[in-house]
Amino acid sequence: MVTNETPRHQGMRKKLIDGLKIKGIRNEKVLEAIGKVPRHLFMESTFIQFAYKDQAFPIGAGQTISQPYTVAVQTQLLEIEKGDKVLEVGTGSGYQAAVLLEMGAKVFTIERQKELYMKVHKFLPEIGYNPACFFGDGYKGLPNFAPFDKIIVTAGATSVPEDLKEQLAVNGRLVIPVGNEHRQEMTVITRISENEFRNEKHGDFVFVPLLKGTVNF
Repeated sequence: MVTNETPRHQGMRKKLIDGLKIKGIRNEKVLEAIGKVPRHLFMESTFIQFAYKDQAFPIGAGQTISQPYTVAVQTQLLEIEKGDKVLEVGTGSGYQAAVLLEMGAKVFTIERQKELYMKVHKFLPEIGYNPACFFGDGYKGLPNFAPFDKIIVTAGATSVPEDLKEQLAVNGRLVIPVGNEHRQEMTVITRISENEFRNEKHGDFVFVPLLKGTVNF
């Protein structure tokens, strides 16, 4: 694994974890995973000095690398168990996928922006992370690989895509921000049975929009 790791990076990650604890992140496995992922490698060099601040930053193609607190909240809500089969909608920088892999999940991730997909599916294995990467429409999910124990959507949706609900295993959890372009509620959908779902709300967030279709450059 090539990480360009230094004691300074390790210290900055520890400070980040301390901040996440103060903000209410309690799942030790989530904190441990975020403490291991070299976030500085997922950002453009101009932003290296901000790599471990609890902020979102642009990564190109109109997308951002999520704020670590947001990553922690979504990951905590997923309730990941080692070996879980997880679908991530919106690969982005690959940072969220790396956190899930650190937790022992089997990750399938889909990205609609060809530019980001091409970058990440090459980059992640270079630093030791090996999710199954796909270029495609996140609204449709990956039906050929369903069902999934957990599904995470890393962009704001105006409603919950039915295709994603159908690809969720019974007792599985879908974590998705739902709302308008200015504000979304973090929503957790649990599949109780073949035809029954339970919804829970977990506070307001702001994400880039979840868009249909694909972008080829």
